[in-house]
Amino acid sequence: MPDEIVFPPQHRKPRPSFFTKKRLWLNGLLFLLTCLSAAFVGMSWSVSYTLAGTIDVDSSMPSLMSLLKDPHLISLSIIYAASLLGILLFHEFGHYFACRYYRIDATLPYFIPAPTLIGTMGAFIKIKSPIMWKRQLFDIGAAGPLAGFVVALPALLIGMMLSKPVPPIPHENAILFGEPLLLKLFESIIFRGIPEPFDLALHPVAFAGWVGILVTALNLFPVGQLDGGHIFYSFFGGKSRTVGRLMLVAFIVMGIFFWVGWFVWAVLIAFIGLNHPPVMDAAVPLSLGRKWTGVLIALIFILSFTPRPVQGYDLLTLLKGLLG
Repeated sequence: MPDEIVFPPQHRKPRPSFFTKKRLWLNGLLFLLTCLSAAFVGMSWSVSYTLAGTIDVDSSMPSLMSLLKDPHLISLSIIYAASLLGILLFHEFGHYFACRYYRIDATLPYFIPAPTLIGTMGAFIKIKSPIMWKRQLFDIGAAGPLAGFVVALPALLIGMMLSKPVPPIPHENAILFGEPLLLKLFESIIFRGIPEPFDLALHPVAFAGWVGILVTALNLFPVGQLDGGHIFYSFFGGKSRTVGRLMLVAFIVMGIFFWVGWFVWAVLIAFIGLNHPPVMDAAVPLSLGRKWTGVLIALIFILSFTPRPVQGYDLLTLLKGLLG
């Protein structure tokens, strides 16, 4: 007779209160600062979109003060910040409400303001109690990417419809972004029939959508404590550590040939660690519905990922520039 799997009794914990979180003021302050930093950075993308294709090489740029006072540019920058933070909010609250459903204690999202190319370093929640069961691990890991993608997808589509083809722009001093498969698909549909060559001036909402699907892809790498790490562990258990080591090597290779930012990811993942806390029902397979959800998440990763988010910033190209 085969051995039986015996689980300890599960005690229903009271669901944590939404409004009695400690240091709630810190969550609010960081969110407000991130709104400001995203709107500030959004101004530059709004200027690039508005002026793309309208200024000749010999014409002069409008003054900085006139641009900052332009209500159209201000509204575009606010729309960019709202779109981007809406995507990040849905992502993090996907995790948060999944934790609440399973009565797992977790903090509200912490946003990280930063004057980077996108205006933030992202957001995170801190899960303060252990995840004991495989279905909980999968649902919590998958809820964030799915919720964020549901918002990022229409943002990208609407933003692409508002974007405009312009004559080729000199690329010497321009920042060129990589195109994931999803963006290429929308571009081929929306701008079909437009004669080449042309460059595409992304509307700020499209750029927010691009950031949103990129964040989704980055979080879906099957490594450690990333969302993809939770999902992969719930499927394959102890194999996740071996896959994590292979991903570190992949990050280094991509940093050399595609984008130096992958080196930062390699250091971050190595610092966080490749180990994943075990669950009590590791031998029990996931339900069929969760397996199909895993297939959907893999498809989202394929459509959202690009190895070169920013073009021209791979290690080889940068070294060639330094060496003349």
